[in-house]
Amino acid sequence: MPALENLWHKYLRRFALEHWYRFAKQRLYWTQPQLGSTQAAERWSDLMPLLTWQLWLARLACIDSPLPWQSTQDTLSPGLVAQAFPLILATIGTPAQPPKTRGKSPGRAQGHQPPPRPRYPTVKKHASKRPKSEESLKNADLTVA
Repeated sequence: MPALENLWHKYLRRFALEHWYRFAKQRLYWTQPQLGSTQAAERWSDLMPLLTWQLWLARLACIDSPLPWQSTQDTLSPGLVAQAFPLILATIGTPAQPPKTRGKSPGRAQGHQPPPRPRYPTVKKHASKRPKSEESLKNADLTVA
């Protein structure tokens, strides 16, 4: 049995772990992806501590940009760093090529006339019942009355 002093310290640490699990699930979307294999889920779970450390180390490089209802903070939590992280990514840039401009499409060549669309006859459904005769209509009126 471990000493009571050690158990007390471990009990106090559990709150930090519970807050981290909540942060990882809500802000880092730990449980969101629908992964097809166990190995992919394990790789995704292995990324969570790395993402947390990245946010923790980036807190000195990011500028606090609070939302209108938030107050400014001197030391940023990982959640506030995640909120300001797009500014860091915009500053760093990306190795990807910029997208090509769309421009205006040239359209059809001058003088080209497409052939007319083929026309097909309308398919009509044949009547499944034979038409009622006048006598059967009169018999139906008499039975109703």
